Amino acid sequence: MTAFTSVRRTALGALTIIAGAILVVAPAQAQNYPITPHQRATAQQVSERGVPLSELAPNAPDTYTVQRGDTLWGISGMYLKRPWRWPELWGMNLEAIRNPHLIFPGQTLYLDKNGGYARLRTTPPGAAADGQTVRVSPRTRTDSLADTALPTLKTHLIEPFLVEPLVVDADELRRAPRIVATTEERVLMASGDRAYVRGDAASPLRAEAGAPRFFRVFRDAVALKDPVSGEILGYEAQYLGKAELVRGESLEETDDGKGGRVAEYVPATVALSAAKEEIRAGDRLLPAPGRAFVSYTPRAPGIEVDARVVSIYGSSAVAYAAQNQVIAINKGAQDGIEPGQVLSVRTNGSRIKDSTDEAKATIKLPSESNGTAMVFRTFDRVSYVLLLEIRNGVRVGDRLVNPE
Repeated sequence: MTAFTSVRRTALGALTIIAGAILVVAPAQAQNYPITPHQRATAQQVSERGVPLSELAPNAPDTYTVQRGDTLWGISGMYLKRPWRWPELWGMNLEAIRNPHLIFPGQTLYLDKNGGYARLRTTPPGAAADGQTVRVSPRTRTDSLADTALPTLKTHLIEPFLVEPLVVDADELRRAPRIVATTEERVLMASGDRAYVRGDAASPLRAEAGAPRFFRVFRDAVALKDPVSGEILGYEAQYLGKAELVRGESLEETDDGKGGRVAEYVPATVALSAAKEEIRAGDRLLPAPGRAFVSYTPRAPGIEVDARVVSIYGSSAVAYAAQNQVIAINKGAQDGIEPGQVLSVRTNGSRIKDSTDEAKATIKLPSESNGTAMVFRTFDRVSYVLLLEIRNGVRVGDRLVNPE
């Protein structure tokens, strides 16, 4: 597409909104991505009603022109007291929802208040939606307008964590192929270096058709303990970088010095890249996961949630997590936790001595609401959560519950 001055609202691909769901899909697949019965029901509700006026933020603007750098969460927070209810606010008609559409910079949103309810539209209230023209900034280069679609959140905050944190059981890393040596006998390795790797005796690292070729490098599986029960929920491995298999493990025939031949073991060779830290002998390799579609539909959980913060990702020396940081909680997929669920963060009320009491009795202060967070990656018993809006630091043991 070249030099856009206007486009019709169509299924352009990339990040698409289907009744509030944000789906990472390829352009050719956008129009055919299935809409679930739940999304269809939400679309019907959106078309018919919207959200009560009491749910609107005090200073919700009547019109807003989408800017570069905006996120759907940010815009929803501008309009709503509870941003996760945006599927109900996004008052697109059913035809628009049937054909997935985009919200992108340059588009003007109109707040329609009618009958005690409010909806957001892309046309002024009362105007027909058919044939709508959306104005965007002129372009002088070839580009896909889909690339400018708004993400749910600021993507750079969570993209690294979609591949970096890895929760494994006690034996998984121990069985994984390990780096045994380096070229030029280096102690530490970085991007661009080659390393030699030895697999498990039962599953050697082979360069065969269908076998993994791309790997991620990990170290030091740290136990994740439930702060309530003390039970170990899993082990969090430290992500170090990437590795590509250059040559598999093999046996080579060499001269035994007595006129005969002997088969000697030769480890696999890998090329290291994208190293976040220096890599050394003993670090482990696990196959890189395939690039999957990620669907985030921010919403309140349909189950009762009472979770605790297990750890602050990235540094054991940090006592408090701030806004836009990632934490791990003690609930996972087997507990009904799903990506996109929005949770309310509550402080763990401290215990203090009552200085006004002659007996100096110990009392527990109440837990207080401390902000909002969203689940974006789950394992069986552990989930990773992005802190969206935090008033005070979050620490291990703090609670995450259903949003109010």
